[in-house]
Amino acid sequence: MAELKLSESRDLTRIERIGAHSHIRGLGLDSNLEARGSSEGMVGQTAARKAAGLIVQMVKEGKIAGRAVLLAGQPGTGKTAIAMGMAKSLGQETPFAMLAGSEIFSLEMSKTEALMQAFRRAIGVRIKEENEVIEGEVVEIQIDRPAVSGAASKTGKMTLKTTEMETVYDLGVKMIESLGKEKVQSGDVIAIDKASGKITKLGRSFSRSRDFDAMGPQTKFVQCPDGELQKRKEIVHCVTLHEIDVINSRTQGFLALFTGDTGEIRAEVREQIDTKVAEWREEGKAEIVPGVLFIDEVHMLDMECFSFLNRALENDMAPILVVATNRGNTAIRGTNYKSPHGIPVDFLDRLLIISTQPYTEEDISKILEIRCQEEEIDMSEDAKRLLTKIGVDTSLRYSINLITTSALACLKRKGRVVEMEDVSRVYELFWDVKRSTQYLMEYQSQYMFNEVAMGEAEEE
Repeated sequence: MAELKLSESRDLTRIERIGAHSHIRGLGLDSNLEARGSSEGMVGQTAARKAAGLIVQMVKEGKIAGRAVLLAGQPGTGKTAIAMGMAKSLGQETPFAMLAGSEIFSLEMSKTEALMQAFRRAIGVRIKEENEVIEGEVVEIQIDRPAVSGAASKTGKMTLKTTEMETVYDLGVKMIESLGKEKVQSGDVIAIDKASGKITKLGRSFSRSRDFDAMGPQTKFVQCPDGELQKRKEIVHCVTLHEIDVINSRTQGFLALFTGDTGEIRAEVREQIDTKVAEWREEGKAEIVPGVLFIDEVHMLDMECFSFLNRALENDMAPILVVATNRGNTAIRGTNYKSPHGIPVDFLDRLLIISTQPYTEEDISKILEIRCQEEEIDMSEDAKRLLTKIGVDTSLRYSINLITTSALACLKRKGRVVEMEDVSRVYELFWDVKRSTQYLMEYQSQYMFNEVAMGEAEEE
């Protein structure tokens, strides 16, 4: 059985996808919010990372809801990486929604509805509820099975104890089935929800730790509960406003979240939900957790979307909006008006702008080193130096793309370590933008639908 589990875990590791930013673990900042040279997959961009770390700190303290941040910089300067680092730094509790500016034009709903859903996906609600639970260590389980099958239902008794008391409970058929399903045995510490009858196995009692060699290494040991067996316990559920919207607006309830049948949600439903959540907040039953909404390629949005964002940011329950763009002075989509980053000036006024700078040669070398480790590729120092030089001359993205292809070239010649010859080979096979443009300039007349100026055509 142990061998079977081992083979399963190997298969899972093998099919894990390595993405462009899968090496990012956080923003790489120390306790004083100072950026380390290379940490948590992040390299360089110290000023931008410090600024992003400050935003993350304010998000955690709940001080910056309804603000907007713009990550502006050239292509390949780590804007999406910084946004991913922010998401990892915030942790699981804080909602983080991510979409590209072009996405909202391909959905079967209005642009403003798509943006509203994204906004509400980035706002969390922490709902607190008190439940009656029975919590104790199982001393003994006795189940009486009838001698003749079908003659009578199974009955039994279970003895539970805490450090102060011990009680015997009579068991019905459903409870016996639940205990069997959870594989509960004497020595386990369990919690039973009185309202639903759900059994949760909390772990194994420390008094049974001497039997450790009869268990696997994953066995969790816990102390025997103290006090009364029956107690009130506070349970916290974390959901997003969008999930509450879907559950309350669709006949199939929460199943709509899995089927993807969310569709457009009426404004009346949202108003009722907002009113109810406000009531819960006043009663102390719920707490709002403003998260982060990241919109990449924000220059793809049009005037209608920017107007909606202007209005939405003024809402009491708005999340932190982080947008990114690599455009300079360009036309706002759908208009002839030019504006910095393709964003209207009135919206730009609301933004805290974080600028990203081009990577230095040393930074490119470190990033390529991290990507080689992430993709589990052994590369010689000469090959890494050549890749770094290619990255400086062309672009970081192009040199990162050559890592996997040069590893395949190395595999073809039955080598184990990627050498300079492998990198040179794939550099000749796959062209970068500069060489491709130069080739087009030389042979443009031989391409179809090529726009050649009239003077040039007459000279030919």
